[in-house]
Amino acid sequence: MTADVQEHLLCVTPFPEPSKVLDHLQKEFPNLKITYKNSGNVSWKHDQFDDDTYKDVTMLGTLAALPSSSSAAPHLKYIHVFSAGTNQLEDSPIYADTSITITNSSGIHGPTIAEWVLMTMLVSNRKYNLLHDWQKQHTWGSGHTRDAGFFGISDNVGKRLGILGYGAIGRQVARVARGMGMDIIAYTAGPRDTPESRKDHGYWVPGCGDPEGEFPSAWFSGGDKESLHRFLAQDIDYLLVAVPLTKKTKYMLGKEEFEVLGRNKQTYVINIARGDVLVQDELIKALKLYESSEGKEGIRGAAVDVTQPEPLPKESELWDAPNVIITPHISAVSEAYASRCFDVLALNVGKRLKGEPLLNVVDRERGYASNSSS
Repeated sequence: MTADVQEHLLCVTPFPEPSKVLDHLQKEFPNLKITYKNSGNVSWKHDQFDDDTYKDVTMLGTLAALPSSSSAAPHLKYIHVFSAGTNQLEDSPIYADTSITITNSSGIHGPTIAEWVLMTMLVSNRKYNLLHDWQKQHTWGSGHTRDAGFFGISDNVGKRLGILGYGAIGRQVARVARGMGMDIIAYTAGPRDTPESRKDHGYWVPGCGDPEGEFPSAWFSGGDKESLHRFLAQDIDYLLVAVPLTKKTKYMLGKEEFEVLGRNKQTYVINIARGDVLVQDELIKALKLYESSEGKEGIRGAAVDVTQPEPLPKESELWDAPNVIITPHISAVSEAYASRCFDVLALNVGKRLKGEPLLNVVDRERGYASNSSS
C-alpha cells in the first residue's frame, strides 16, 4: 500500500450499524475512513456487492461478502470475519490465492453457546419435555413419576464432560460445567503438555472461559484415529463437539467412534460445531441402538444445533430419533452477538494501525485461529 492511500475500513454485515463502536473508533483514529453497508439477511454468498465497492478499501469486516479477486481490491490488507468459522470463505480467491491477514470472531460465542449446552443437558437429564407435557395437560404427575424414571435421575456432580476442541466455546462450557461439579477432559489437535501451551491468547468476553487452560483434569491430542479413540474411551458422560469444520475434521465422528463411546458408557453427544463433523446417519443408528438394547449399547441421547443439510429436511429420520434435541443453528444467537463482533474488529483495527499483533489470526492451513502458544 502506498503512503498516499487512506486507511479505509468497510463493514458489510446483516446487523444494524453499531454506531457507538464505530464512533469510538473514529474518535481514536480521526484519519480513518469508515463505511458501513447492511447486507440485508444473513447470506453466505460472496458476490453481494460489485467490485467497485472495494476499490479503495484497506480493511474489511464481513460475514461472507468479499471482492471477486485481489485485483478488485488492490489495497486490501486485512479482513475480519463476523463468525468463528471461516469455511464459508474457502472457495473464494481472496482466501485461497492471497496472503491477506484474516481474523475471526472466536471468543464472542462462548457465553451464549455455553448456556445452550447447559440447557440441553438439563432438559434431557431432568426429563423436562415430559414435565412440559404434564403442565400442558394440567397433570400433577405424582402417580407417574416413578414409572417415568424420576427416582432414577442423578445430578451432574462427578460426571465427566469430554470436550472435543478446547477453543473459546469449549473453555466457557468447561467453566459452566465445573460450576456443576463436573470433571473436564479436553482434546486438541496439537499437544498441550506445558502450562504455557494450554493458554489461549485470543479474544475473551471478560470473566468468561478458561484463558489459562486450568479446568481440564486431563488433556489428549492428536490427528489420528488411535489418539481420538483413546480420548473417547475415557468413560465420557457428555461429549461436546466443538471443533471447526476443516478437511481433517469432516466426518470425524462415525460408526467406529460411536461404538467406542458406547463400549463402556453410553454417552450423550452435543454438537455445536458443524453438521459435517459427524456422520449423521451413524448417529441416528447409535441412538436407535440405545433404545433397542434398553440402554446397554449405543448413544443415549444427542443435542444438535447443526445438521447436514441445513435446514434439516422434514423427512429426515433425525427428527424422530430417540432422545434427541434439535435446534435450527441458533445456539450463538444473542442480542450481544453483533456488539461483541465489532468489539473484536475495533480491537484489531486499533492494533493494526498501531503496528501491534492481532487477535484471532486465522491459520489458513488449519482453517481456524490458533490462539494457543504451541
